[in-house]
Amino acid sequence: MKYKHIIWDWNGTLLNDLELCNDLINEILIDNKLEPLTEEKYKDIFTFPVRDYYKTAGLDLSGNNFEIMGKQFIGNYEKRRSEAGLHKDAEKTLSGFSEKGIGQSILSAYSQHTLEEIVEIFGLTKYFRKVVGLDNIYAGSKLENGKRHMKELGYRKGEVLFIGDTLHDLEVAEEIGADCVLVSHGHQAKHKLQINGNVVIESLSELESVL
Repeated sequence: MKYKHIIWDWNGTLLNDLELCNDLINEILIDNKLEPLTEEKYKDIFTFPVRDYYKTAGLDLSGNNFEIMGKQFIGNYEKRRSEAGLHKDAEKTLSGFSEKGIGQSILSAYSQHTLEEIVEIFGLTKYFRKVVGLDNIYAGSKLENGKRHMKELGYRKGEVLFIGDTLHDLEVAEEIGADCVLVSHGHQAKHKLQINGNVVIESLSELESVL
């Protein structure tokens, strides 16, 4: 295998929190007298930064509304996060790369402290050289963290693979010089991920077949 290191996204890619996130945004929409999203609609409009998908969902982001709703979302997410489990084959896949001597890390829009905590709760810390999250709760861009992390890794173009579930993951991979595989079991719809001929799989069990 040509890759020396795998960078993983967390939410939606390794952690199956789609249903939970859909429920939580629907609570906010209902509070604001807006129609809740079906899972299909959620995956159609979800994007980064999440501020943009809140706006597409119809929420009023004037003033400090986004900050208020963001705190509500994250507060309820933390209360209910035990409802989300790992995607099927997640740990098996991580273990397989580890056994092959391939380094792994996480690059996530989840806040740093809570990311470290939940990865440890699932017993996955042992698989990762580094876990990189954001310094806030508002799920903005991962690009700057990605650039720093890639520099720290010291690998050349073509030696690192980024695995994620959104077009933002692809954008980050392209900017930092990593190859990318997208998985459609997460937060964005398969038809959105497939634009421009991107490599898209439906589950982690298919990963080996495209590498």
